[in-house]
Amino acid sequence: MLKNDIAITPQLVKDHGLKPDEYQRILDLIGREPTLTELGIFSAMWNEHCSYKSSKKWLKQLPTKGERVLIGPGENAGVVDIGDGQAVVFKMESHNHPSYIEPYQGATTGVGGILRDVFTMGARPIAAMNSLSFGEPTHPKTHHIVSGVVAGVGGYGNSFGVPTVGGEVRFHKSYNGNCLVNAFAAGLLDADKIFLSEAKGVGMPVVYLGSKTGRDGMGGATMASAEFDENSAEKRPTVQVGDPFAEKLLLEASLELMASGAVIAIQDMGAAGLTCSAVEMGAKGNLGLTLNLDKVPTREPGMTAYEMMLSESQERMLMVLHPHLEEKAEAIFRKWGLDFAIVGYTTDTLRFVVEHHGEVMADLPIKDLGDQAPEYDRPWVAPTPLPVLATADVPAPADYAAALLDLIGSPNLSSRRWVWEQYDHLIQGNTVQRPGGDAAVVRVERPNGGTAKGLGFTSDVTPRYVQADPYEGGKQAVAETWRNLSAVGARGIAITDNLNFGNPERPEIMGQLVHALKGIGEACIALDMPIVSGNVSLYNETNGEAIQPTPTIGAVGLMDDVTKTVGVGFAHARDVVLLVGETSGWLGQSAYLAELHGREEGAPPPVDLATEKKHGDFVREAVVAGRLTAAHDLSDGGLLVALAEMAMAGRKGARILLPETDVALHAFLFGEDQARYVLTATAEEAAKLIVDAAAAGVAITAIGEVGGNELVVPGHLTVSVDALRQRHESWMPNYMSAA
Repeated sequence: MLKNDIAITPQLVKDHGLKPDEYQRILDLIGREPTLTELGIFSAMWNEHCSYKSSKKWLKQLPTKGERVLIGPGENAGVVDIGDGQAVVFKMESHNHPSYIEPYQGATTGVGGILRDVFTMGARPIAAMNSLSFGEPTHPKTHHIVSGVVAGVGGYGNSFGVPTVGGEVRFHKSYNGNCLVNAFAAGLLDADKIFLSEAKGVGMPVVYLGSKTGRDGMGGATMASAEFDENSAEKRPTVQVGDPFAEKLLLEASLELMASGAVIAIQDMGAAGLTCSAVEMGAKGNLGLTLNLDKVPTREPGMTAYEMMLSESQERMLMVLHPHLEEKAEAIFRKWGLDFAIVGYTTDTLRFVVEHHGEVMADLPIKDLGDQAPEYDRPWVAPTPLPVLATADVPAPADYAAALLDLIGSPNLSSRRWVWEQYDHLIQGNTVQRPGGDAAVVRVERPNGGTAKGLGFTSDVTPRYVQADPYEGGKQAVAETWRNLSAVGARGIAITDNLNFGNPERPEIMGQLVHALKGIGEACIALDMPIVSGNVSLYNETNGEAIQPTPTIGAVGLMDDVTKTVGVGFAHARDVVLLVGETSGWLGQSAYLAELHGREEGAPPPVDLATEKKHGDFVREAVVAGRLTAAHDLSDGGLLVALAEMAMAGRKGARILLPETDVALHAFLFGEDQARYVLTATAEEAAKLIVDAAAAGVAITAIGEVGGNELVVPGHLTVSVDALRQRHESWMPNYMSAA
């Protein structure tokens, strides 16, 4: 007999994030009024964060298959073949709303959740990244949020023992009321030892593993599916509390248990906790599931069925085990000091039944909880294209040296050393390229010895481009990851995405999402980087003010020989500086315009995907062949900022002789045309590269020579490398040390 413990009122339905028509859908499905526990289960399964009800239609159009793809979207993480019987597992997810309310715990649990997604597949984590978007530096909350989030990311990753090897940090007023914390993790496993979440077999034990369940994280997924208002601080109890040391134990115990042969299926308890993990395991296997909550280990007395089903306490897993190996499995977890409890069994009923204290608290059709979730084709309007900004409408600087120093010392282009030095990026001893370059590179030993492979990792998006033109901005986010990987000698093989947007119930926001996905999809096809995992985070707005659309792209590249890579720093005096790509001097939506003139105007630079592919292939092949001494892609700030970054990284200057061009000087130096790189090579090799580029149809120009301790553009700019470094390195420490 169902325990109908409380009357379901319209206000209670609203408090659970369900619309009246969605509640009617529930009534039609089950033929009666739900219990409070059932209402909570539907709320968890049907919210935006778990069901993708606004984005599912458009996500289906993305390219998710490829010759290397072993597991695509739909599992805890994507899996991609990297040869030698090995595979890389990776995913990116958001923890935006919790991190705004409680920055430290929000960030730690974001990192913990993404690490569990990776090792739930059977992989040992080898790298983490993060993409962080904060409000204006002058906003009263920004300093506190930056401090807490960075400490949380470092505190969890460092304690767990995974290197944080890359990422990005940006500041913009659109994030004043809604920061973004996007966490990425990657791991390695044997390609024939992938673990999935699909339950198999009737009467199999369902086992709860890890930490005890508490009341932290109640309704977290539902909170992440609504916009903020002036009462958001009241949602603090919905933020989970992380324990990286417990997660490290959970990792080791889980991997040992997987190796024992006892595991049939495994699922991380992430968003919506026990509810989502149990339902997904059963539904994927076309099985029912019965849970007895009396068996769930709890750390707080008197927890109700509703609380246990919706708790998002961290460091927990759910598994289906082979019955004859239960004792062996329990011994492994007890050895690691973790809870192990058989909390239910699989059934052939296709029902999701929850029992507590001898009462049936929920009895629902398990497939309908996922398959019958609302799927909306929300109204959308196409974004209005902005006109191309004429160069004449953007003033040239009176002093180019001062303009460069102001740019590289600005909040968005200054060094992020203060951030990444709080992360352990060297633990495990395989980090080859550290944070601060175009992409991180991590060594991967082959199982049978020989030259080690490399994996490249990068994260990119330019939100002001996406705001101005979501289609071109979506393409550009993917193209920049391609450039970053190419510049270190890695071939992009697959991506994960984290689609951060405002309220999809507003047609203009939905239009941003639709057009951004169109651009992302086209770029992934053109560059042969399928999407294997990802996350959608909507309702990122406060009091009707949406964030800039921020579809973060996390990309992974493969290197056959990890030693065949170069960094961004100028390496040797007398090396020739080469510019790859055409320069039209595109200043619309440029960092020069935004940072120095406070203007976000005009169309963003267009992205030619065929050119991106051709230029990336040329640069990567030159890196792998050992022909280059440095390589750097051009992005924010254009050519002059890229040259300054190379000078600072190598602690060497350069003399730049600009080619004859009709492009205005400030547009040539600060324009953000795409598909461009700066390379350095010996004089002999540079001459050969120019010949080879011409044969390949790649635009390349010699523009100078490395040497001295100043960056010089004769007649226009002379600035010492020391002055560049001092200005570049000072903004963030000064800002964070201010009370």
